[in-house]
Amino acid sequence: MSKKNVVIIDYGHGNLYSINQACIQVGYNPLISSKGDEIANADSLILPGVGAFKVAMDQLESKNLIDPINEFVKKGNYLMGVCLGMQLLFESSEEFGLHRGLGLVSGKVKKFPTEVNGNKVRVPHIGWNKIELTQDFTPDGSNALLDKDLDDLYYFIHSYFVEPTDYKNILSTTKYQELSFCSAVQKDNIYGFQFHPEKSAKQGLSIYKNFLKL
Repeated sequence: MSKKNVVIIDYGHGNLYSINQACIQVGYNPLISSKGDEIANADSLILPGVGAFKVAMDQLESKNLIDPINEFVKKGNYLMGVCLGMQLLFESSEEFGLHRGLGLVSGKVKKFPTEVNGNKVRVPHIGWNKIELTQDFTPDGSNALLDKDLDDLYYFIHSYFVEPTDYKNILSTTKYQELSFCSAVQKDNIYGFQFHPEKSAKQGLSIYKNFLKL
């Protein structure tokens, strides 16, 4: 299989090295880039992210990367958002105020409550956790990136979670204490994962491998 032109977006707020290494391990030819033309013309695109939502959006805007990302998506090529990168795909976030996102997936980003049914919730959510699939594996590619082995654990570190408007966009949910939140999404050619696949052992690497096959 020939290697794809996979671009990892560098806007100053992503764990670029670990994602780059994961891509290499599964056969990608990754390019870390902050250039709009390279992003718009990629075969596949990965939007990483760590840190605060507004700061990340400000960086994307200041580097003139929002239009190239939108142009890429309109071509029908595949985009993957990871952790904060997944949250940026949504319309808005309530992190430190109300802030506009990329708006590629309908819905919003919310903060974990500190208490549910009188029980305190530990925030942030850090560590290994399971996912529960909400869609079947189908020939058209729905849920094609996730491993069918529901005993697998994935690595999470976050204080905010996404709430999609359309339930059909939810690929998986995760239970954390008394909460159940969306941990993976898909809308057409757009995928997002709240956990870090590149830090989730072989089951995480399989997500990058499956992404290459799309």
